[in-house]
Amino acid sequence: MAAKKVKNQTDNTSEYSASDLHTLEGLDAVRKRPAMYIGSTDSRGLTHCVFEIFDNAVDEALAGHCTKIRVVSHADGSVSVFDNGRGIPVDKEPKSGLPGVVLVLTKLHAGGKFGGEGYKVSGGLHGVGASVVNALSERMSVEVDRGGSTWSIDFNRAESGHFNGEKFTKSLEMKKNKGPKTTGTRVRFWPDYKIFQKDAEFDWEKVEARLEQTSYLIPGLEVTLEREGRGEEVSWCHKGGIMEMVSGRPDVVSGPWRITGRSTYKELAQVIEGDKLVSKELEREIEIDIAIVWTKGYEQSVRSFVNIVETPKGGTHVQGFERACVKAVVSALSQTKMLKNEGSVTKDDVFEGMAAVVAVRLPEPQFEGQTKEVLGTSAVGPLVANMVAEQFGAVLNKGRGRAQVKALLEKVAEATRARVAAKAQRDLVRRKSALESSALPAKLKDCRSHDLEHSELLIIEGDSAGGTVSQARNSEYQAYLPIRGKILNVLRASERKMLDNEECASLITAIGAGAGRGFDLDKARYSKIIVLADADVDGSHIRCLLLTLCWRYMRPLLEAGRVFAAVPPLYRITLKGSGEYIYCYSEQDKTDTLERLEREGRPWRDDIQRYKGLGEMDADQLAETTLDLGTRRLRRMTVSDAEKAERLFEILMGQDVTERRDYIVTMSNGFDRSRLDV
Repeated sequence: MAAKKVKNQTDNTSEYSASDLHTLEGLDAVRKRPAMYIGSTDSRGLTHCVFEIFDNAVDEALAGHCTKIRVVSHADGSVSVFDNGRGIPVDKEPKSGLPGVVLVLTKLHAGGKFGGEGYKVSGGLHGVGASVVNALSERMSVEVDRGGSTWSIDFNRAESGHFNGEKFTKSLEMKKNKGPKTTGTRVRFWPDYKIFQKDAEFDWEKVEARLEQTSYLIPGLEVTLEREGRGEEVSWCHKGGIMEMVSGRPDVVSGPWRITGRSTYKELAQVIEGDKLVSKELEREIEIDIAIVWTKGYEQSVRSFVNIVETPKGGTHVQGFERACVKAVVSALSQTKMLKNEGSVTKDDVFEGMAAVVAVRLPEPQFEGQTKEVLGTSAVGPLVANMVAEQFGAVLNKGRGRAQVKALLEKVAEATRARVAAKAQRDLVRRKSALESSALPAKLKDCRSHDLEHSELLIIEGDSAGGTVSQARNSEYQAYLPIRGKILNVLRASERKMLDNEECASLITAIGAGAGRGFDLDKARYSKIIVLADADVDGSHIRCLLLTLCWRYMRPLLEAGRVFAAVPPLYRITLKGSGEYIYCYSEQDKTDTLERLEREGRPWRDDIQRYKGLGEMDADQLAETTLDLGTRRLRRMTVSDAEKAERLFEILMGQDVTERRDYIVTMSNGFDRSRLDV
């Protein structure tokens, strides 16, 4: 059987040659890859075509040669844009020999925006807008009024000529007829639905919004939108410019303020000289116009424009504005006493409720892509920042006593406090969730039994007693958790600070029922919470602190009678002869026991042991006196006990010095000094 021959990698590579390479000439590249130029071939890209033609008319207005622009939606699906500018040049361009209209509509990167005196500033930069729309149109018609004549030419899928009814004749020449003495341009195009999606439609709400915003950006320009067949026509003209964009709000707190001026910068640019492109350092002029207002709301809105083209993703001009605005407000606020160690002011605090418009005009701005969403000219940022710092900073520093400035600073201070409080609350919730779901504390020695009714948690004062308790406890049903000395006084501490405290957090996690409003008694892991503290003043203090913690954050434990204090012995009396031990749990108990022994004629040793702490007992003694179910003594802590403890803490550790002094004086008068353990 013959083996089948398989081509190797070398054979495949040899088949790829220069004949496989293709060059797209003229506007074919646009028709082949339309999304590269207009973003997409759906409704969004179709609407962008209107903006490209409209922006060319707006450039005439920016240059000061146009006062009226009219956009018409025709019943047959075409769109017209009229302007009363200078009119597209109709004379022949020397190098190509083509009329100016034909050149700009059939050649990419052709136009009057690459230098010279055509346009100092413009929205269009790349010379592709009009030609791209022509390339993506089934038909386009252009009429230009210049020198008392009307010049016209048509395009059939980007080929120039003239339509006579449905018949099209190719031609590079424009028809000339008698026209008005005024000047202007009329462009009408029919989208090519062999390129655009069949269901693509013009977004007229978006167009209307764009036309209206342009009327703000060029004060005095009259912009009209007409929709044939619907009898709809709306016009806009705003002589106040961008100040009218932020004015007239019913909920204004402060403003509006306007920052405006001109500045210059140097930029290395490519300049056409004769037939060559050369690099030159040019001095550029930038015009900056900013309007700001603060409202009672919480949303922030910063709209930015470059030569009337909106930059929805910002750029260097927005970065400069934001940086300087925040710095000016923070500086002014620091000179007041509105914020006293309540947190640092952030950008979001300053911008809360702010509505701003940042507009700049400059020659040959550097955009990222044909859709012009981001300004990249690096020199613009510092220039905008300097102007904002100089003008807005002066307003804030010189007018701190004025109502509007004071209202702004108060709003920012309040926003800062609210943010800090909200963050603390979020941290608190996260901390609670972490405690409720986290592993048990490392110090906790749990019991083996899972029977809730017969499980206990022993809270032990100090690590020193932990070893003794570990040996003395019944590990079947007794768990224990040592704590280091006196825990946090939760009476004066915030809930967040309490949860951040290691001892409090360990205790809450060990019990397993949460804390505060989220406490769920049914989730508690033990039927009894027993506090083991030394029988001295420090032990009493620790019991009070633990009791206050339960009262404030785990109150259902107290209400259900599940919190206890162990009662360890205070003295141990050793009988002579037998060596028997008798434990006494108070001074009175010791006195009564000695009297009873004397009556019974039972002598005792003189070295009566006074226990200063649980750690002084051995495991057998601790088990017998404090932990064994049959012999131990427990005191149930009640809600009344907790209320008294909280009240005592308010007196002894609260803010009222007079009340604390009176309490100490009163209690010291009846105090038996012999009880002092010194």
